[in-house]
Amino acid sequence: MTEHYKQSSFKKLLEKLQEESWQLELIISGFAIYGLFMAYDPISLSAKEAQNNDQIYTFVVSMVAMVSCAILIFNLLLHVILRGLWIGALGLRYVSGDIDYERLRYSRKFTSYLKRRVGSFDRYIANLENYCSVIFAISFLLIFYVLAITLIIIAVALLGNYVIGNDDLPRWISQGIGIPLMFFLVFGMLFTFFDFITQGWLKKKQWISRIYFPVYWVFHILTLSFLYRPLVYNFLDNKFGKRLSFMLLPIYVVILVLTSINYNRSNYLDEGSSSSEIYANSQNYEDMLADQEDVFIKNVAIPSKVIRDPYLKVFIVFNQNIENRVFNFNESLRPEEDKRGLRSDIRFNNDGISFRKRDSITKTYLNTFNTIYYTQIDSLEYDSNFILGQSLKEELGFETYLDIHDLQAGRHTLRVHRKYIDEGDTLQRNVATIPFWYFED
Repeated sequence: MTEHYKQSSFKKLLEKLQEESWQLELIISGFAIYGLFMAYDPISLSAKEAQNNDQIYTFVVSMVAMVSCAILIFNLLLHVILRGLWIGALGLRYVSGDIDYERLRYSRKFTSYLKRRVGSFDRYIANLENYCSVIFAISFLLIFYVLAITLIIIAVALLGNYVIGNDDLPRWISQGIGIPLMFFLVFGMLFTFFDFITQGWLKKKQWISRIYFPVYWVFHILTLSFLYRPLVYNFLDNKFGKRLSFMLLPIYVVILVLTSINYNRSNYLDEGSSSSEIYANSQNYEDMLADQEDVFIKNVAIPSKVIRDPYLKVFIVFNQNIENRVFNFNESLRPEEDKRGLRSDIRFNNDGISFRKRDSITKTYLNTFNTIYYTQIDSLEYDSNFILGQSLKEELGFETYLDIHDLQAGRHTLRVHRKYIDEGDTLQRNVATIPFWYFED
């Protein structure tokens, strides 16, 4: 049963499917392009939200999905265009047959050149067919390449964070095992990449291949290459497929460079600058972000540029760096086990902390936060008793309301500062500078 692929009936079925595969290619490409365009914006939004909230794992997954979507969209659109050209060429061949160079009545020089360089119309159709089939196949192969690179980077990061950088592990494990494993991963990654770009040079040399084989075996599991290895070797033993696959890589680089180009309208004015006394960035005003789904608060936000109420709301977005600073100022809050990161919602038992104790710890947490962060308007420091809250976009953070009824009408500057410890000394650093105008109703 497992060797049915050797039967002549199965080979005839494959040949028939090859002849009619263009129909399946167009159907799959059409549905895939529609689905990818529908999915790209939500994935992009998820990546930006994860980046804004310092959710590194979600960000990595979203970025891999975004890159995969972009590659598939480009390749499948190119495939549909070329396949449409192929169908048009077939229709034209039915009407006019092959190219008759003699009927064009060109000079002998041009006629001989066109016959040599352009060739017959059938060859043109055959080349289009080859391009379409290879591009369609390589589209999904490239996704596996992106996944393989991501898995290697994740493996290096996990080894560095949870083995080498883990103080809870014995030194003989973290250093004695972790460091050699890191060297193996890094050098194995370089050898695998070199073998890939040289089209299997390390596999061709007898004595090198024996050394390289253990690396190859580990990385073929780590990169899940056993899922797509037949496709790779099928490309490598075909000159046309190999040439086209290497042609696409510089095209992706050029597209990446082109998408990064922006038109600079001024030598001195930068639209992406952070808010300051002379610049108001929209990411620091909640009302300006309400209609922008893919833009989030940049560290600190106030309701709007023009404040008409006798109070000013200040919102600081939470991130993991804030929690690290709280731990540095209050070591009693640092848990024995850091539970940040990916966690399952399924729980078989509680974490052993009662609601009353958790509430007490949260109050201590907020008191420490208020010790670290403080606010100023112009040069006057305000009493800012931050509590937990959410922004208009449901971002977790800390908010407070400042009494500004004594402010004079006109422009003012809010400054949010934080303290930090450097070699035993407590210093201060500016977190945000946000200009606003106060005009009381």
